[in-house]
Amino acid sequence: MEDNPGDIRLAEEMLTGGDLDPTIHVVTDGSDAIDFLTRSDEYTDAPRPDVILLDLHLPRMDGEEVLIELDEKARCAPVIVLSGSQQGADLKLDDVEVEVDARVEKPLEAETFKHLVRSFE
Repeated sequence: MEDNPGDIRLAEEMLTGGDLDPTIHVVTDGSDAIDFLTRSDEYTDAPRPDVILLDLHLPRMDGEEVLIELDEKARCAPVIVLSGSQQGADLKLDDVEVEVDARVEKPLEAETFKHLVRSFE
């Protein structure tokens, strides 16, 4: 769940090639993220993800709202939160009463990111 095309491309490049061969599905706003993960509306045939990469700053419904909604509907996969900074709204995540499996700051470092994603296989 990422709305920045550059960050999407970077994550795809980091996760493909080598011994990783994931199928990557991208949604660009929080509302579509919920629909994808709950298989609602246009996403009724969406596959269950093995790992969810979630940007906190999404249009229509931000990442924190997605986390709360997912927690209420029973999360289906580990969640890695992608954070653009340690300042501002990102710090509110600590006040939200939901669990995340990992939190990574952007910009992402390729090997660290791959290792983190592999840890949830």
